[in-house]
Amino acid sequence: MARKPRKESGKPSKESVGIRKGRFEKGMDPEFARFNASIAFDKRLAAQDITGSIAHVKMLGMEGILSPDEAYEIEMGLTRVLVDIENDRLAFRDDLEDIHIHVEEALKEKIGDTAGKLHTARSRNDQVALDLRLYVLDVSQEVSHELLNLMTALTDRSSETMDVLMPGYTHLQRAQPVRLSHHLMAYFQMFRRDWERFRDARARVDEMPLGSAALAGTTFPVNRETVATLLGFSKIGANSMDAVSDRDFAVEFVFDCSMVMMHLSRLSEELILWSTSEFGFCRLPDAYCSGSSIMPQKKNPDACELIRGKTGRVFGDLMSLLTTLKALPLTYNKDLQEDKEPLFDAIDTVKGCIKIMTGIIRGVEFDKERMNAACLDPSLAATDLADGLTREGVPFREAHSIIGARIRDEYAGEARTNKRGRLPSPEMMAEARCHPGGTARASVDEQIRAAREFLSVHMDSTASGKTGSKRKRKG
Repeated sequence: MARKPRKESGKPSKESVGIRKGRFEKGMDPEFARFNASIAFDKRLAAQDITGSIAHVKMLGMEGILSPDEAYEIEMGLTRVLVDIENDRLAFRDDLEDIHIHVEEALKEKIGDTAGKLHTARSRNDQVALDLRLYVLDVSQEVSHELLNLMTALTDRSSETMDVLMPGYTHLQRAQPVRLSHHLMAYFQMFRRDWERFRDARARVDEMPLGSAALAGTTFPVNRETVATLLGFSKIGANSMDAVSDRDFAVEFVFDCSMVMMHLSRLSEELILWSTSEFGFCRLPDAYCSGSSIMPQKKNPDACELIRGKTGRVFGDLMSLLTTLKALPLTYNKDLQEDKEPLFDAIDTVKGCIKIMTGIIRGVEFDKERMNAACLDPSLAATDLADGLTREGVPFREAHSIIGARIRDEYAGEARTNKRGRLPSPEMMAEARCHPGGTARASVDEQIRAAREFLSVHMDSTASGKTGSKRKRKG
């Protein structure tokens, strides 16, 4: 029968002094114990910590470092500890510092002193490096899956809005007519690059550090390749000192999150502008807006504004990691405990923001008439008129000057009244850009076709990201 979980205590228990026994004569200062503890945030590594420990103890048994009975007893005990954690039956305490000590102490309660053999041939240094890599591999799949959902929403809305024309902008001034679908598919390309960055980064996370021990390796005859195979890694760390101190993969992951947030912020900014009465291009879903405490008429784009604001938060997480690492000597230093909170914060923030934006894109209502009417501004025809003169033999720079003066003098009033005379229609100007990547219907259709092909290939492969830790691990 499982014992009742222990309650938090301000004093170290007899069971918790294992890593201090022998070297230290006095207990840890309670204030420092709280300052030193990481369990408040690294408890989210529990599943990865136990998964790694099970692979480690299997290897110890296979190599004869532990007896088969000892290895089996520890493995079964670890499985029971994980069940307790998943069902909130394990009390977390500051005096046990971190998730590694919590698991080992909980295991000791299950199986007794045999639990002390789990830590044979490893250190918390290579253990936490392993846990963090396993965690990043799992959450990378989750973020990738959410990105595919967002790209699917953008593709669907692009297909629905093929007939909607709008002004394209440079310097936030009307430039040339484009299809709304072309504009939306520009964001598809941004998020596709983000997806590819996460995919590419996983190759650098996919390196098994266990066996490096504290920094120099271990004197036990471990089989690191076996552990790597059990955990689904394709390779092992080539240098034990690098393996325990490397957090490049965490920095790269948070950089990738920062790129996603930057793209989400740009999209948020445009939706905020488009939903103003000055633009009137769209109506944001009520479910993602809020009202004013004093002005009854207000419908505020709070979801988009929060995404835009949280972008700076994730940028800060990246800078925090870089600053923590910038002056660390080899190998492990306690500073590395500060790697987890910015990493976890970036993960939580980017996943939440992607999900919110996906809902906004699926629910936003575009005002076709307002967008099409904005395209009747004669100034949007300027480039086409200059191109027409160039086809007649006028050097482009001269044509540019001629049309610039004409727009200034002849069409100033017409820009206000939408009288276009013999100017090409917005549809004609959009269809004139019929090359690959242009805004003509055929070009945008091809973008959407390629997008759907990409999504069909990759959506199933990352579907496990919905539930997290579903990598192909053996044992």
